[in-house]
Amino acid sequence: MSFQPVLLTAAFAIVVSTAVHAEDRGAAAVSNQELKAKTDYCKTCHGVSGQGFRGSFPMPRLAGQQPEYLENQLQAFIEHRRTNPVMFNVAHVLSPPMLKALSTHFKDLNPKPLGGAPKELVAEGKKIYEDGIPSAEVPPCASCHGPDAKGADAFPRLAGQLHDYVYRKLTNWEKERGQDKAKPDNSAIMQPIAHNLTETQIKAVAAYLSYLE
Repeated sequence: MSFQPVLLTAAFAIVVSTAVHAEDRGAAAVSNQELKAKTDYCKTCHGVSGQGFRGSFPMPRLAGQQPEYLENQLQAFIEHRRTNPVMFNVAHVLSPPMLKALSTHFKDLNPKPLGGAPKELVAEGKKIYEDGIPSAEVPPCASCHGPDAKGADAFPRLAGQLHDYVYRKLTNWEKERGQDKAKPDNSAIMQPIAHNLTETQIKAVAAYLSYLE
């Protein structure tokens, strides 16, 4: 009788068991106390329950954001593919388990939108969001972000986002996003769209989105 198959089977079982236990430790690497400390810190800029905040600059709503998108963007800050000195300092010290824990945490929050955008722009913004602007080669926003603007997977939730934040991002897209051309992500899709929208159209879309729940 050969013991080689038995030994190989036993060795494989040990490797699998070790990998599973390592994965379990990785998943449990962030304690509730550690996560709370980090989310309390996030409130400083992003407001209570991740609802966003208006200070010297509009700080984006994180509540309800798609975890995959949020994790991708934090990684983009770390790798300087998206420029923001404050967020680089925040993100580059986060462990992979903490990145995942934070992304999951914000997904489950759902405070009321802050609103505040000119309501007379909402109807035009709704039309652009749903129909796009064919003459400017701008597709419907809903085609990627969903009819309810809640996003999916790597496409972000826009519903309830601060209108002034959306305006600032879309009018400065090329100065912040896609800074490493060798490592494009889904945000590359938005570059020509942001470029083809006028400031008036951006304000209208931003107003519409800011009231969605």
